[in-house]
Amino acid sequence: MDAKKGRTQKLAYRTLGSSDVKVSEVCLGTMTFGVQNNEKEAFELLDFAFEKGVNFIDTAEMYPVPPTEETQGFSERIVGAWIKSRNVRDKIVLATKVTGYGTAKGYVNKTRGLGDTLCARLDKKSILAACEASLKRLQVDCIDLYQIHWPDRYI
Repeated sequence: MDAKKGRTQKLAYRTLGSSDVKVSEVCLGTMTFGVQNNEKEAFELLDFAFEKGVNFIDTAEMYPVPPTEETQGFSERIVGAWIKSRNVRDKIVLATKVTGYGTAKGYVNKTRGLGDTLCARLDKKSILAACEASLKRLQVDCIDLYQIHWPDRYI
């Protein structure tokens, strides 16, 4: 709300890169969904943002933070449940991220269906497996923006 004028300002939108996709200047990050915010609270936040015009939602296979084997993927599951329950897939731009080598232990590869290997990697097999696992958790058939969360730092 504009305190000086007593009215709500309209949310602005930008073109995403060189695409024709329009995203709200405000992107709702979900790294707390599943631990610091339960599903009910997350739905309330998602509903509020969506009602205000936010169409850009960001999550990651590692979320929520801090990452643990027990909670890894909860944020994507919550976002997916919200998308499905509100039937808004065609009204949002969905971003998620693949985890590279680092603090991610072998449990990330378990959720990718790759077994309990030492650490996550950003090779073709791992990225494809991570993307498929995210699609399942998100309950969608397409991710609009798929990003590398951090590089393979062993290089």
